Amino acid sequence: MNIPMVDPAREYRELKSEIDAAIGRVLASGRFVLGPEGESLEHELAAFLGAGHAVGVNSGTDALHLPLVAAGIGPGDEVVIPAFTFFATGEAVSYTGATPVFADVDPGTYNLDPAALLRSITRKTKAVIAVHLFGQCAPLDRIAEICNAHKVVLIEDCAQCIGADYDGRRAGSWGDFGGFSFYPTKNLAAAGDAGLITAKSEEHARTLRMLRHHGSRQTYLHERVGWNSRLDELQAAVLRVKLKHLARFNEARRTVAKRYRERLAGTNLTLPAEHGRGAHVYHQFTVRSERRDVIRDALAKDGIASSVFYPMPLHKQPAYASLGKVELPVSENVSKSVLSLPIHPFLDDASIDRIAACVRKVA
Repeated sequence: MNIPMVDPAREYRELKSEIDAAIGRVLASGRFVLGPEGESLEHELAAFLGAGHAVGVNSGTDALHLPLVAAGIGPGDEVVIPAFTFFATGEAVSYTGATPVFADVDPGTYNLDPAALLRSITRKTKAVIAVHLFGQCAPLDRIAEICNAHKVVLIEDCAQCIGADYDGRRAGSWGDFGGFSFYPTKNLAAAGDAGLITAKSEEHARTLRMLRHHGSRQTYLHERVGWNSRLDELQAAVLRVKLKHLARFNEARRTVAKRYRERLAGTNLTLPAEHGRGAHVYHQFTVRSERRDVIRDALAKDGIASSVFYPMPLHKQPAYASLGKVELPVSENVSKSVLSLPIHPFLDDASIDRIAACVRKVA
């Protein structure tokens, strides 16, 4: 039997009665956009995350883009981001006309290195996007201190870390904004694209609600050019169901990670590092090996999925060639050796043992 990276269908089967009831409730209501499900989800997630405000949008990418717009960032500005992340982090900056400035990452956690951040700040820097990669928070105390000292906006990219915390405060509650993705493979997964933004200030939250709705607060009165980025009611209803189970699903991921550690102990692999300042929610279980491609081939031959997140850091992407060359050795080295193994709340012990045994044979 093949082992996939994730299993959204199994999650649906686990929660079928609740999800079906929620979808039926929306369909019977006739309210499909900007209705009570979305409003309730915003309140519930703001409370869960410890955030002042929450605004639903239609994707994780918009959840990074719209905060930059709300903060007034545009052409001539610079935004510092880690080079080792998904392309959407850079894309969101480019949408505004601002310039992404790529900084290196910590070799253990793969998150933004505060020393590299400090070296990257210039008089043009207006914001920093700190990505919480693979389910563990970046060093938010130091990053927030740097942002405050330089009077720049801090945006947390929380696409992979919902439920994770740093020093007891959940991801999305530290920065001026937090951007969340509910893509179907995420820890809190919609049945399609969906996202959400947290904001500290009420003024920013009001602006975000206007931006997501064609720049309008009042029907047919448009104060500025905005976007169509509304979180629909069906997705909100599904997410409300899954939010009730998020804590136990995240704990199940941690249990899977613990078994992986036990079964892969003593190999030449570099296992995921936990910094100990808060819970890692293991969106991915990412190892490093110089034999990455050999391991991946062996897994594929045994019907086991694996993924490389990410094979090319952003500063090497063709889309950013015009920005000039920059050397970021950690990001470049990490991208050549990382390999993510299957992980989700329903991965059983037998499957974990089979994956680990296959890896051990060639690692």
